[in-house]
Amino acid sequence: MSVTIYHNNACGTSRKTLEAIRASGVEPEIIDYVKNPPTRAALQKMIAKAGLTVRQAMRNKGDLYVELGLADTALSDDALLDAMMAHPILIERPFVVTAKGVRLCRPSELVQEIL
Repeated sequence: MSVTIYHNNACGTSRKTLEAIRASGVEPEIIDYVKNPPTRAALQKMIAKAGLTVRQAMRNKGDLYVELGLADTALSDDALLDAMMAHPILIERPFVVTAKGVRLCRPSELVQEIL
């Protein structure tokens, strides 16, 4: 089975998700999404396949979110995507992609649904 994880090693949930994937016997493709973010189109596709809104796929913790005024509910999806493309750390993590689907694995146990 092909598994891709959009991973941030600084994130405990992302590390737990990676451990769960490996425990299932699969060595995933690991993409450090901060250094190598998905394209805008790929991110939009992952968000849609995961059944999320763009806002749900945005990390809302940290100073950058506040500094950029991203809590403003009047912001469009395009504006939120622009922010995530400019600052990939704003993409919530980890996204996991398999043939069975896409999940934003928060909590990490959600990865089991697509393994």
